[in-house]
Formats: sequence, C-alpha cells, structure tokens
Amino acid sequence: MKITSNFDSGNINVISAEAPLDIQLEINRDNESEFFQWFHFRLESTPFVEHKLHINNLQNSAYPEGWDDYQAVASYDRQTWFRVPSSYQDGQLVIDFEPECHHTYFAYFAPYSYERHLDLVYWAQSHDACRVETLGETLDGRDISLLCVGEPGDEKKKIWITARQHPGETMAEWFVEGLLHKLLDDEDPHAAALLSKAVFYIVPNMNPDGSVRGHLRTNAKGVNLNREWQTPSLENSPEVYHVLNKMHETGLDLYLDIHGDEALPYNFVAGSEGIPSYDERLATLEAQFKQALLTITPEFQDEFGYPKDEPGQANLTVASCAVGEAFKALAYTIEMPFKDNANLPDPHYGWSDRRSYQFGQDTLAAIVNVVDNLR
Repeated sequence: MKITSNFDSGNINVISAEAPLDIQLEINRDNESEFFQWFHFRLESTPFVEHKLHINNLQNSAYPEGWDDYQAVASYDRQTWFRVPSSYQDGQLVIDFEPECHHTYFAYFAPYSYERHLDLVYWAQSHDACRVETLGETLDGRDISLLCVGEPGDEKKKIWITARQHPGETMAEWFVEGLLHKLLDDEDPHAAALLSKAVFYIVPNMNPDGSVRGHLRTNAKGVNLNREWQTPSLENSPEVYHVLNKMHETGLDLYLDIHGDEALPYNFVAGSEGIPSYDERLATLEAQFKQALLTITPEFQDEFGYPKDEPGQANLTVASCAVGEAFKALAYTIEMPFKDNANLPDPHYGWSDRRSYQFGQDTLAAIVNVVDNLR
C-alpha cells in the first residue's frame, strides 16, 4: 500500500498506513501559516477491499465546522470526481471506501490543476475577442495572467472578475472556465449583448503558487491575499499589487470575486453594504443582480449567507469591499459550497466542478440585467 501527494496541489502527511482499515493521515499547513484544510492525495492499494482513511487533528483546521456533513471526493481517472462515504467526529474525518481500481485519488474538492489553468488561458487566447496580458510574477516566479475579452472603448463598461485568491477554493476556477466558454462562444446571445457594451478583465487564478503548493488559503509566503487589498506589496502580495494597479489603469464598473465556503451548503453573494460610499444606487444594483440570478438558476439563493456589515464597518482589506469603495462600483463576493447545495442535493456528486462551471455561465447571463445601469 502506498499513499503519495507528490504532484500538483497535493497535500497529505502519512502518519501510518500498515493496514487498509487503519490508515492515519494529517493535512499539512500552508507554508508559513497556520491555515490547513485542503487535501489531495493518491492511494495505491488492493481493489475491492474495505479501507478506512482517518484524517486527524481537524479540530485545529481553518474551518472545523466545514467537516460537519462533509463528504470527500474521489476519482479513478482524475476527470470524474464523486462523493465517498465520510464521517466526522472528535476532530477526525473517516473516509470509508472500497476502491474498484488499484489507484484512487482523493481531494477536498475536485482539483483544478496548474496545467489546466494554462490550457484555459491559452485556449482563450485563440479567440479573436481575447488577449492575454502578464501583469507580473508571483513570489515563486509564476505568471499573473489577465484575460482581456472584448474591444476596448471609452463608452464601454469595465467588468472585472477574479478567482482563487484562496487556492484551495478550486470551484472558483471551474466557475471561471464555464463563464469563459460562454463569453467566448460566437453564437451565444448573452455574450454578444455583453461584449457590445462591456470589456471583461478576468484573472482565472489569483494565487497560482498556493494552488500548486496544495495550500488552502495563502500564497507562497503564507499571506492571505483577500486581506491585502488596502496595502498590497511586492514583498508579500504581488498578486494583489499588480491586479489592483491594472484595475486603476483600466477603470472598473463591476467586480465579482469568486470563492468557496467550507461551512455553508449554499451558493450566495456577499456585498459591500458596509463601505463608506454605499448608497441607494449600489443597493439597487445589488438587488437587481441578485434577482436576476434568482430568476436564472435555482442553484442560487439569498436566505443564507454572511451577516451584513453595519454602515461604515466594512473590512477594507477584503477585495470586494476595497474595490467597491475605490471605484464606487457594484462589487460582490460570490461563494459556492465545498459540500453540497442543500436546496438541490446530489448524493453522488454534491456541489461539483460541473455545477460550478454551469453557475459561472448562469452568472454571466445575470450580468446582462445590470450592465446598462453600472454607470
């Protein structure tokens, strides 16, 4: 029996693996950080034998409540990821599984590899409407890639979308993949309507270093990028530094920052009602956008989410709040679950890469309903 995580986004520490029913594991912390929750590893063992994989010390993980009612995902071909029986008690997640093949991959959510990220960026570049711009480099020397979609024009709205500030939230890049496939479809009416009125600036992966390293929440230096937007620096957060500079260069009328939430089994949005410049105009735009999503897809809801900030009490280190305040623009954090959508449960796949992809396409359609009112 062999367990390894020596690959892109891999993360696990093997305590002991002497018998199939007594496999003891722990998750490694993000580099220079106390955050840990993301796991991704491969089990090589005997098929059709019951295995019990115990992931320990989870009471000290970043979001212990995220393990309640959580089911891990597994794959034989690294293409289709399905849920496997998992139970959580006293800081330990137990995955009870009888593999059908000699090799099985396990992960916290369907991974989105760095190679797939590169494939997405340069697939997009092959379309006439899209060009790729390298804004700078990460601390590990990877490109910070921006996709510019549409023909620039002073009269056009500037729509910005960023994803995977927190690298373990892989559903965010699946979301962007779906959105891009719709936006770059020459025969899609939503795309045509939007590109006649707007230019899109899309960062599919804000944190490629953390993604490759198998981090949950931080970059190579252990910095949480979504707390850097007030004073980003080249030393600690070049990813935010370069993106924010580009936003100021292009201007911005709408900002969506795409994330995943460990604990809440719903899709929801978090607005910027606590920023100093929040007014009736922004409140109306928020309501229009949410109503459009509610109409377009039953995957979205507006009952469960984060508590709203009191007026003037927004955390301006957070991307959606910082950008909303800086540009006086509609700015939302979009959250998807690691577990399942409790309103539309799927016992076999839970919330998944494919559903995230579709939610990205649905969100693009919702933008049509607000684009004329952005300024």
